[in-house]
Amino acid sequence: MDFIKKHWSNILFFGLIIFMFTPAGMPLRTMLIKGVSYITSHVENLEIDPDKRLKLTDYHWQLLDQNQHSLDLAEYKGKVVLINNWATWCPPCIAEMPSLNRLYQTYKDHMVFLFVAHDKPEKVRQFLQKNHLNIPVVFVQSEIPSLLQSNSIPTTFILNKNGEIVVKKTGAVDWNSKQVHKILDQLIKSDL
Repeated sequence: MDFIKKHWSNILFFGLIIFMFTPAGMPLRTMLIKGVSYITSHVENLEIDPDKRLKLTDYHWQLLDQNQHSLDLAEYKGKVVLINNWATWCPPCIAEMPSLNRLYQTYKDHMVFLFVAHDKPEKVRQFLQKNHLNIPVVFVQSEIPSLLQSNSIPTTFILNKNGEIVVKKTGAVDWNSKQVHKILDQLIKSDL
C-alpha cells in the first residue's frame, strides 16, 4: 500500500501511456470516443449552409469494390451519396461504424453509400466479419477529387443530387441520428 501511495503518479502515467498508445487501450478509446460523438452530434448542426456549399464538378474517381470490380464515382452523378473515409486501426472510425451500418441498412435502397477503406482488403474483410458489418466497402484506385480530400479520418461527406457537399464532417458522429435522417429524407425527396 505504501508503494502505491508513493508511486501513484507513475502508475497513473504508465496506465495513460498504455491507454493512449497500445492496442490494449483500443476498446476503451473506442468506447470513450463513441460516447463523446453521440453527445456532440446531437447538439451540433452537421449541414453546411446552402450559400457556403461547394459543388463537385469532377466526379471521376476510380474505386475498387470488395469483389475487385472497378467503379467510378461518375456512375452516381445525380444521386444522393454518402462517402465515409475510414480504417480498421482508427478508434473514431470504429466508434462510428455501428451507427453507419444501421444508417446504411435503413437507406441503402434510396441512395449510394461508399465506405472508402484506407487499409488492406484482407484486414478490412476480417474487421467487417468480426464486427458483423454489412457495408459496401471500396478502395481508392485513382486520385481523390480535390473537394473530397481530407487529411483526417474518419471524414464523411454527403452529396446532394446536384453534387453539392451538404455535409462534411471529420471525427466520429452518431450517423443514425434523427438529424441525419432528416437531412437524408430531404435530399432523397428533392428534385435537384
